[in-house]
Amino acid sequence: MAQSIKRLSSLAVKAQSERGFYADGGGLYLQISKFGTKSWVFRFTQNKRRREMGLGPIHTVTLSEAREEALTCRKLLRAGTDPIEQRKLLLGQAQAEAVKTMTFKACAEKYISAHSAGWKNVKHSSQWSNTLATYAYPVFGDLPVQAVDIGLVMKVLEPIWFTKTETAGRVRGRIEAILDWATVRKYREGENPARWKGHLDTLLPARSKVTKVKHHAALGYDDMGAFMAKLRLQDGISARGLELLILTAARTSEVIKATWQEIDFDKSVWVIPAERMKSGKEHRVPLSPVALNVLTELKKTALNDFVLPGLRSNTALSNMAFLQLLKRMERADVTAHGFRSTFRDWAAERTAYPQELAEMALAHAVTNKVEAAYRRGDMFDKRRKIMDDWAGFCSGDAGASGNVVGIRQPQGEH
Repeated sequence: MAQSIKRLSSLAVKAQSERGFYADGGGLYLQISKFGTKSWVFRFTQNKRRREMGLGPIHTVTLSEAREEALTCRKLLRAGTDPIEQRKLLLGQAQAEAVKTMTFKACAEKYISAHSAGWKNVKHSSQWSNTLATYAYPVFGDLPVQAVDIGLVMKVLEPIWFTKTETAGRVRGRIEAILDWATVRKYREGENPARWKGHLDTLLPARSKVTKVKHHAALGYDDMGAFMAKLRLQDGISARGLELLILTAARTSEVIKATWQEIDFDKSVWVIPAERMKSGKEHRVPLSPVALNVLTELKKTALNDFVLPGLRSNTALSNMAFLQLLKRMERADVTAHGFRSTFRDWAAERTAYPQELAEMALAHAVTNKVEAAYRRGDMFDKRRKIMDDWAGFCSGDAGASGNVVGIRQPQGEH
């Protein structure tokens, strides 16, 4: 009986090359396709229905292994079980088991990989990975994602919610996003324990109630004249850079990374490209005669493409340079960014310019109505006037134009 079943030999399997089916017996066949590929097939009939079940290619499944598979299939048929359906059942169980063991860390890595191409800043991927590795992974990174519950999430957030509130908020949001992704991908079921509303808001105070708003230390505008006079006595690129920052009301990063290609001396304008702006939109800065003088002075000693060159070749000035300069001037009580607040306070209390104009000079978001006016071109000319007046005020000329007034009085009193 055994001989009648085992008709094929390893040598015959290797030597056979013609297309067709070659019986080994007991429902097992060697199949050779029209392309010459060889594989094992188990043929059977159940409930008057003829079926074929692939057992794998010969380079993966040996003749003896194929015979073992065929024997298992015959036993299943004798017990009334369809071997194809049985294999589907086992595969489904294996997949379900794999889902149960999919860890939070594995889900996080897949989420980051899937979304990183769409993130505006290339650094976001590393920021996500670093914060999760620091705070979330030590607690439940290696646990099945299905096992992450509100208790584990709280174990991550509670130690930092009151001391690193901003960071804690980001961590919570990232955990929530990953768990949502895992739910959609069928790796977990149920509510998202990192969701704020209806979950964590019952256990933690809102971040706005925890965080103490810390404004950048700013100089009072009445002290600007004296400060600028002292600043002009300082030598070095840092001093001229800070002077330029004040005169343009720009952000530190915008000034530090400014290049000579962005400066148009003929039109007295500095065009900051969209990729360097916080808003993601190009920003034109009208340059006052005083600001142009500063730039002309810097141009004489230009070392590379940056308006404010660093110590090393082809680098920009360190973003710590202004802080160090202010310390040397014994003005550690103010920050470079704070001069933007000084400008805004001056515009609001010492000029007749509309508030929207000052907001646009600071490259802040504005209303659609003002945006439309800006696009017509008239707001740029008005911004040039306010920047000229600001430069005049910083130089000690408080009445540079008719728009600069004394301390604003109630309407009808000035």
